[in-house]
Amino acid sequence: MNWEPWTGCYKISDGCTNWNFIEGEIMKIEIGKDFPQYFKPSYPEEFELFSHFETTAGIPTVLFAITTWKENGKPNVCFHSWSCFHGDKTAFFAVMGNLYQHTHTYANIQRENCFCINFLPISCYDQLTDTINHNDLDTDEFAAGNFTLSNAKTVHAPVIQEAFINMECTVKEIQDLSGAGITAMVIGQVQHISVDEKYTQGYKQRYGKDGFMMLIPAPQDLVTGEPNQSAIATINIEKYD
Repeated sequence: MNWEPWTGCYKISDGCTNWNFIEGEIMKIEIGKDFPQYFKPSYPEEFELFSHFETTAGIPTVLFAITTWKENGKPNVCFHSWSCFHGDKTAFFAVMGNLYQHTHTYANIQRENCFCINFLPISCYDQLTDTINHNDLDTDEFAAGNFTLSNAKTVHAPVIQEAFINMECTVKEIQDLSGAGITAMVIGQVQHISVDEKYTQGYKQRYGKDGFMMLIPAPQDLVTGEPNQSAIATINIEKYD
């Protein structure tokens, strides 16, 4: 650690990256728009698919299944995250980020102008990954995941009966935020929600092992650049507000 009087900072270097801090203040590593060359991917194409900011921040987001009809009438399941849910007294929205434009799901949403979101517990994780591994156009992805299919009540889309919350949406807007033609942000306006009766009494069931699943994007070691695995988490209530 060296004192640099011309900057008023201490400077530390480990040969991979440099960072500065002022005595008495919290030290922070600064990561900019340019890809940090010392970052190592956890799999070869990781940084072809995702921004390095994703692993820099490692922000958890809720996991769910998007369900739609394929153009041949087969049901489609997309295990997804990178989204938020909010609105005001006039409308409630599902804002889904990072939806790849080459997928069946994206084509189905554009064609049908609607979709459903299904929240399932972590016990269904392996079933959901089975739908990723069996996602050809001719595949019934509900059968691939051993899910029970029901029809949505207000939109033309299938829903997963085993989900503890089903959210029916019409398309409000679709944007390619980066303009690169890789992913899109799909904004759905929620038209109807169905909730399993076991999950209808406040906090009970919705949080913990039987509740929402969270994706934690593999947080990079910002000192060494070494990768980590992504993780699946559930929610533990620490404090009431």
